[in-house]
Amino acid sequence: MLIYRYTHTLRATGLKTKREAVEEGLRTLLRLKSQAEIRKVRGKLAWSGGLDEIRTDR
Repeated sequence: MLIYRYTHTLRATGLKTKREAVEEGLRTLLRLKSQAEIRKVRGKLAWSGGLDEIRTDR
């Protein structure tokens, strides 16, 4: 079953080695954990400033 998962993962991602697949999985896990931490503080941080001042395209 584990061999199938590696094979399926390599085909689905286009990665060439099991090591690349594991490293990509770890990077993805870290990215998702970071995003979850950011979501926890959503709406809880004070912000002062004006969007009109910040926008440079107008």
